[in-house]
Amino acid sequence: MSDSRPNILFIMSDDHASHAISSYGSRINETPHLDRIAEGGMRFNNCFCTNSICTPSRAVILTGTYNHVNNVTTLSSTLDGRQVTMPKLLQAAGYQTAMIGKWHLGHGGVNDPTGFDYWNVLPGQGLYHDPEMIDMGERKTFPGYTTDLITDFSLDWLRARDLERPFFLMCHHKAPHRPWEPDDKHALMYEDEEIPYPETFDDDYSNRAAAAAAAEMRIDRDMNLTDLKQPTPEGLTPEEEKKWKYQRYIKDYLRCVASIDDNVGRLLDYLDEEGLAENTIVVYTSDQGFFLGDHGWYDKRFMYEESLRMPLLIRYPDAIRPATVNDDMVLNVDFTPTLLDYAGVEIPEQFQGSSFRSILSGQTPADWQTSMYYRYWMHLAHHHVYAHYGVRTHRYKLIYYYADALGQPGTIDDSKEPEWELFDLDADPYELNNVYCDAAYAPVVEELTAELHRLQARVGDEPYDHPTAAGTWKG
Repeated sequence: MSDSRPNILFIMSDDHASHAISSYGSRINETPHLDRIAEGGMRFNNCFCTNSICTPSRAVILTGTYNHVNNVTTLSSTLDGRQVTMPKLLQAAGYQTAMIGKWHLGHGGVNDPTGFDYWNVLPGQGLYHDPEMIDMGERKTFPGYTTDLITDFSLDWLRARDLERPFFLMCHHKAPHRPWEPDDKHALMYEDEEIPYPETFDDDYSNRAAAAAAAEMRIDRDMNLTDLKQPTPEGLTPEEEKKWKYQRYIKDYLRCVASIDDNVGRLLDYLDEEGLAENTIVVYTSDQGFFLGDHGWYDKRFMYEESLRMPLLIRYPDAIRPATVNDDMVLNVDFTPTLLDYAGVEIPEQFQGSSFRSILSGQTPADWQTSMYYRYWMHLAHHHVYAHYGVRTHRYKLIYYYADALGQPGTIDDSKEPEWELFDLDADPYELNNVYCDAAYAPVVEELTAELHRLQARVGDEPYDHPTAAGTWKG
């Protein structure tokens, strides 16, 4: 008799912001196949990551723990595969497991993917074209476009699986990560269009902490020839040059997204053709958000909304009503408990997230979280973003830039003066007005500072007292 537990198809892209998905109301593109997941299941409007950078977010998803617990705080960290992880638990429970695509958690020895019957992953960031991949420990080069290849290998594995056992497949795309190299099929998309500019495109970083102006990820100043693919035309005004660079960037980004969308369609078609759709949980997400010209930026890292927010679409016809939308707060640390819950696997006590299975069935628990804790550790490296932590509620966001490397791997040891930001997201959804020092918000500062301490204590993270501003973290 075949196993009736649900199959799990977990599709994750890299740096795919929710505001570049049409089911999220995107102004800049259409994603018809991703929309099939939303139309057949639930769209989460308030899914957030606990650290907006690739390697740490992936570690959180696999381990169900925060980065100070799984020890993957920065891009220079690696995941010790001896830890308890979701694939290990599913594999032990009888699931067939596979990991195909971007791993980005180190490789070799204990850093190789563990808990998978089969794995074939990109080394590091990987290439867009003719990639080298590590196939069960053996390095091979495959001709073709990486998004297509990852899907090809995923379909090959699905076709060869044991039909009597449920499967867990992690299909992880490298796209649309920088430097945004599209395939030939989509190379001319948007060629004769002008993509709309975001509302905060010309942000001047006034009335914010110094960290905003210090960041080195401005479209007009920090993009290079690899990003833009051709030299900037001569004779443009600064305003024209910035817009030209944005159009070069965003069109290539969206072309990479279009390839993901097509390939998600291939996987969904396979489930339909094989009669698997009803009993398969399909998850689509990304490892964090991304700035699509918002605040004049590309990249991520900040606790600001466009970077913090993750897309999350989940379809499971047996248990989730189609075309539902949810505004509850869910985090990447909650993914693993939720999927284990559906699989009937006991959730280990050390896991720090919570299952939101009841939310997917339409019932939000009375004690469900209404605040979340965030921490970015990679001080100054790559894009000169200050280390910070903070708390977000449904209305407010409090951020503390403690601005110190703390000896974390890959950071730059150059401390800055600490600063606070407070945003009223109802009054200021684009986070342009820091009201931390506004007397009218003093009670909010006190309340959120206490909530920040409570969340830090709950997850076991230590507040940091800056050596040049002792006690400032206490509010």
